Amino acid sequence: MAELTYPEVGSTRHGPLPAGYHHLRHRYPLPAGCFETAAEALLSWRLHRAAGVRIRTDAPRATAGVLVASGLGVGPARVWGPCRVVWSEDSPVLAGFGYGTLPGHPERGEEAFEVGRDDAGAVWFEVRAFSRPDRWLTRAGGPAVRAVQHGYAWWLGRTLRRLCAGR
Repeated sequence: MAELTYPEVGSTRHGPLPAGYHHLRHRYPLPAGCFETAAEALLSWRLHRAAGVRIRTDAPRATAGVLVASGLGVGPARVWGPCRVVWSEDSPVLAGFGYGTLPGHPERGEEAFEVGRDDAGAVWFEVRAFSRPDRWLTRAGGPAVRAVQHGYAWWLGRTLRRLCAGR
């Protein structure tokens, strides 16, 4: 089994994101009452697929140990990022997972996706990540790569709101 490409495994779940990486954190409000729908869309890979991401995985749900590769781009310009789910949660108030990069991924680091609800019933979606370039292409891309990462997080939030609305 391929080893993860970074030592701070699980850092997106608890505690501060590690130093020496670019950090990303986006949090989006979702419609009240949509926790179950949003959690299922997230854990079943439906969110990523609905957002236009190609997903190759060895399991129908995101659980610890599952291998997944996300493909962004079009045709021969598609870039695949192999990862392994390093943690997951599926509780009545929080659902999500974090996956870490494997050899061949253009970045090194970890990304987490969570749907939660608080005691007042508010529902939210959050993306947290730490990463740094692992290939010449992502190093050369510099700030543009980080802009794509932020745009991707925003797009996932927008897509999940749409899925919660039944569209």
